[in-house]
Amino acid sequence: MASKSSKANAGQNFRCTECGWTAVKWVGRCGECQAWGTLEEVGTVVVRTTAATTVVRPAQLISEVDASQAAHNLTGVPELDRVLGGGMVPGAVILLAGEPGVGKSTLLLDVAAKFARNEHGQEPKKVLYLTGEESAAQVKLRAERIGAVADTLYLGAETDLGTALGQVEAVQPVLLIVDSVQTFSSAMVDGAAGGVSQVREVAASLIAAAKRLNMTTLLVGHVTKDGSIAGPRLLEHLVDVVCQFDGERHSRLRLLRAVKNRYGQTDEVGCFDLTDDGIEGLADPSGLFTSRTSQPVSGTCITVTMEGRRPLLAEVQALLTPAVGSQPRRTVSGLDSTRIGMLLAVLQQRAGLRLDSDDSYVATVGGARLSEPAMDLSVALAIVSAKTNKVVHAKMVAFGEVGLAGEVRPVPGISQRIHEASRLGFTHALVPRSPNGPGEIPPNFTVKEIEHIAEATEVILHGSPEPRL
Repeated sequence: MASKSSKANAGQNFRCTECGWTAVKWVGRCGECQAWGTLEEVGTVVVRTTAATTVVRPAQLISEVDASQAAHNLTGVPELDRVLGGGMVPGAVILLAGEPGVGKSTLLLDVAAKFARNEHGQEPKKVLYLTGEESAAQVKLRAERIGAVADTLYLGAETDLGTALGQVEAVQPVLLIVDSVQTFSSAMVDGAAGGVSQVREVAASLIAAAKRLNMTTLLVGHVTKDGSIAGPRLLEHLVDVVCQFDGERHSRLRLLRAVKNRYGQTDEVGCFDLTDDGIEGLADPSGLFTSRTSQPVSGTCITVTMEGRRPLLAEVQALLTPAVGSQPRRTVSGLDSTRIGMLLAVLQQRAGLRLDSDDSYVATVGGARLSEPAMDLSVALAIVSAKTNKVVHAKMVAFGEVGLAGEVRPVPGISQRIHEASRLGFTHALVPRSPNGPGEIPPNFTVKEIEHIAEATEVILHGSPEPRL
């Protein structure tokens, strides 16, 4: 009589459609991603072994490999080049994921046209744009609207993987764009387009073609409702670069981040401005996060936040009004509400401000979302300014982490933040005292280092004393 384990191995195999986790029997909840009702039957698992074959291309010594074949090519979009580490590597496969309507297709169509024109080179390059979500006429209409028409840009509307690979062989492009990988399917694999098996087969085939033809490939990927990339987790392991494109629906600003990058760093951020006329890179996006008022207003303070390795200026605003009921309101936008509640308690206990009878409203300008602890000091100054009705110096920035004891702790990138503030016309900075100091200070710029939140309130109440450099 066969054992229970042998019967289980001979049965059907089940795979999660969200993450690719497998099980020998059906269960209601995935053991990996904890999603309900996502296991599908995929057939019997058969274990095979592969014998060694004759080597066609022997392995080379690493010192003899020609690395010039993998040199970065500029895309024509500086913000994308920044995130990719200097451009696109020939043969690399890049996955771009983002929510619907964030501007993925618009960005890639702009990249396709600028790369095809090859403004930095001698000759135009062939680019093939394959879409499974629109017709070629619809893509052409959008390309004309955003000015993304090029003589060597080819369009194809396909959903069959075999036909798409045939288009690649016919055009022989330098850059291939597939929008999106979840809409293509192979006739050799069972299941609907977007399923685990189909996405795995489509991605593997496109990656094999990219490596064989030394062709850079950009894949558009859908995301799930929780923001993660749809399809098997294996997809992110197979590709060379994974980029996340996101932004607030009611804001024009879009941020591009590299989650994985085999050819560069992952702490760079690209900023884009999405408008009706297309998408444009923002070399200096700080203006979107600061207000422009002719008269100084109390309750505002400028801070410098770090997006990856990139310093960006943002404005924090606070408004305090007498509470109507017995329980004061705490309304926050663009910031962590829990952290704002902590700062209100620290200011009351450590700086002597009575805030328990005021409704507090704290927000950022331009839809910016600030999550790093370095924004604590600017928020505290904005609250103090709103409470005392005294204006923060218009040319001053502040950043630093505030602890529960009222101490102001050092944050990374103090020197970078100071230089960015100086470049944009600011002349004063309130920073935490650091063992290594604030670093090199730009000309005509003053820096005051503080250790406690009470020192920061003195700057608002009695003016800034002589800076300690």
